[in-house]
Order: sequence, then structure tokens, then C-alpha cells
Amino acid sequence: MARSEHANQELTEVLNHLWRLDTNRLKPETDYIISPQGRAGYVAHGSNYARDRARAPLFTYVNEDKLKGIETYLHFINLLDNYETSTGVSEKVSSEELQENRLFIESMMETDVMKYAHKYLVWKGQSPSRSGQFKRQLYDIWFRLYHRDRSGGKDSCGFEHVFVGETKYGQEVTGFHNWVQFYLQEKLDHIDYKGYKARDNKNTPDEDDHVLNLQFSWNGLVKPVGGCFIGVSPEFEVALFTIIFLMSTQKMTSVVVKVDEYVLELVVYRHGGSIGTSYPKLLSSNHEDL
Repeated sequence: MARSEHANQELTEVLNHLWRLDTNRLKPETDYIISPQGRAGYVAHGSNYARDRARAPLFTYVNEDKLKGIETYLHFINLLDNYETSTGVSEKVSSEELQENRLFIESMMETDVMKYAHKYLVWKGQSPSRSGQFKRQLYDIWFRLYHRDRSGGKDSCGFEHVFVGETKYGQEVTGFHNWVQFYLQEKLDHIDYKGYKARDNKNTPDEDDHVLNLQFSWNGLVKPVGGCFIGVSPEFEVALFTIIFLMSTQKMTSVVVKVDEYVLELVVYRHGGSIGTSYPKLLSSNHEDL
């Protein structure tokens, strides 16, 4: 037990350092405004009915000029339409899309967040020190295609599942843990935000919270609960989950850490040498009565 606590303590320090380095994180109530509204109810597994506790969208405003003026966000947004969201349908990757993947990785490597993550992983013996080899490692973890649904060809990758979202058998939403994709899909009216998820009425989120547990429907299919960072940069999420992925060989890794004011459970599922899924689960934050 002491050993895992020690590991979590080290991880907490590393992730807080990443948090401080994340200068591309957008500022709540300045660069974007969210409206958490009501607390979402229970949705039975497999059901696509959810009472709507939020009449308005989650995102009231996002400064898109600022968003698209930051290199990593720009390349990240370019990747969001490259995937066939249904599992069981083979992905076909064009040379242009391969180039977009590489540009995204290149742009992340220019940030202090990813430089620090790389340095830390080299120190821990988990990553090659040469930049080119580390980029290849990131590519394999996030972009290498694999079978998620056994019935078809290679239909998924870590990036698609976590950041874009997928649908399974046309009946449920899987993955989809990214705020930029949420905002863009909400703007297109593909997403209906149903409310935040919390254990009780004391855990009410604020407009300036950077982590939320959400309930929503996407093209009519309900996600009963999905953890999501809000406002953080793509490189922060990729760095954080890459570190957790590489520091464990378990099929499922779950660590509890305190990042800034948030006590989070960070969950990563492995799919061979790639990420199957990864997401944050908000356990509590400073402004609540715990």
C-alpha cells in the first residue's frame, strides 16, 4: 500500500508540474464560459432516454479565434473529422490524414508540457531520449489502428476513442472525453447536454471548474456519464495519459491524484501497445464540503 501511495505522490507532483506548464490552457469566464445547470439523473445501461436537466448548452461561449490561434489546438481540430465513428467499420487513413497526425505530434513536441513529459519518461526508463523515437512512441500509443470490434477491420485507435468518441452497434456512445470536440459537436447541434453528474447535491460544479462529469446525448445516443477536462490543452491530456499508460503494464490502471484543486481518479485501459481508453473522474474539488 505504501508503495502505491508513494507512486501516487510522485505522480501527483509530476502532473501538477504539467498543470503549471500548461500555458495553452484557456481561462474560464474569459476565453470560454460554461453553464453546468442541473444535476443529471440515473440512466440504465443500454437506455437512450435521459431526463434533460440542462435546457441550455454546456458551452455558452468559446473564443474560437484564440483556440485556432494556438498551434496544438489547430492541428488537434484538424484531426477530429478524420474518423468513422462506428466501431466495426474499418478506418481508412489517407496520406493527408497521416500528415495531420504527424503535425499534431510535432506541434505538441514544441510545448513545455510535452518536453517535460518526455524528460520525465526518459528519466523513468519508459521512453527513448531521441525526439524522433519518442514521436514514434506517441504515434503508436495514440494513432496506431487496432480492432475494437472483432467483426470488421481495424476500426479504432486511442485518439479516436478518447478525443473524438465512437458509437457501438449504433446503440451507445463510447469514449468521447474531450471538451473541444464536445463544444464543436454541441455547436453543430449533434450534442444535447443533459446535466452534470455528482454523488450528491453538495458536489455542485462551478463555472470555473476544469474537470466535470457529464451526461449527454450524441446524435441521439446517450452517454450516462463521461469525465472530461475543460479548457485544458490537448498536449496536457496526451502527456498526462501517456505517462500513466507507460508507468504501468496493467490492462486497467487507475490512480487517484490531486491536480490543482481537483481530486481525480485517472483511468487508463491498455489495448496491446496502445491506449484503449483514458479519462478523468472527478472525485472532489476544493470548493466543496467533502
